[in-house]
Amino acid sequence: MTPLKIGWAGLGTMGMPMARNLLKKGFSVSIYNRTRDKEKELIKLGASSAESLQHLSQVSNVVVTMITDDEAVEQVYNSGDGLLSDPSPGTLMIDMSTVSTKISKKLAKDCNGKGVRFLEAKVSGSGKLVEEGQLIIMAGGAIEDYQKALPIFETLGKTSFLMGEVGIASAAKLCLNYFLALTFQGLAETVLFAQQEHVDKQAILNLINESPLGSGVTRQKSQTILSNDFSPAFALKHITKDLRLVQKEGMRFPLFSPLLASYQSASQMGFAEDDAISIIRFLDKTVSDLKKS
Repeated sequence: MTPLKIGWAGLGTMGMPMARNLLKKGFSVSIYNRTRDKEKELIKLGASSAESLQHLSQVSNVVVTMITDDEAVEQVYNSGDGLLSDPSPGTLMIDMSTVSTKISKKLAKDCNGKGVRFLEAKVSGSGKLVEEGQLIIMAGGAIEDYQKALPIFETLGKTSFLMGEVGIASAAKLCLNYFLALTFQGLAETVLFAQQEHVDKQAILNLINESPLGSGVTRQKSQTILSNDFSPAFALKHITKDLRLVQKEGMRFPLFSPLLASYQSASQMGFAEDDAISIIRFLDKTVSDLKKS
């Protein structure tokens, strides 16, 4: 098998530790980030810096993108000097960004038109799970492309699944993030209601986490709530963006509209850059303001 020469575009909260894990595992990695200063740490670990996205697609046989949203992904792939401006034939493009099913299908079509392969690979997990290579990876595309990408997935995650054709993995990721938003909102409302009823905050969180209701998410975010440190592992603005994507996919169930409204209001009221569980601070403020009025 030809050794993997990995290109990586996007060094944000997720992309940086993921690329770092590949380098630590001994992979050959070339990087490109719009903010070039972010490349310095990885260069020290052995990464090469590509001159442009176009250059990245010419020196790699696999290119991974981890970008913010649909618009940014479209720009990275299809701008004048983007990944698809003049790629090496047969290169495998892997998009790991959380985007709409529509843009994933479009990228697959665009890649096919340029003589390169495309695989969507969405991830579940943030913070410590990213750092430790314990992500869950959902892929969509051809089985031969999935098999080529497996050494990468095995480094970045604890398990991976080939979900089906392109678009299915993007849909599955949006399903998970909808459930995640519901979990954050439910945990926040429960804690605030408990405090209203004079139940100690740590006591109610202990009860939740020791009961069948507890999960990795509730245990992790309990620590965030108790420490009052809302530094973002997964920023509220990102889960709000994902809920808007869920809306575009046709979500019509009764809990969705008030959930989206809650996160959108929280984003507008200054909580966008904080961790998504800071929805608890927004709800607390909202209730306090109502009591004063």
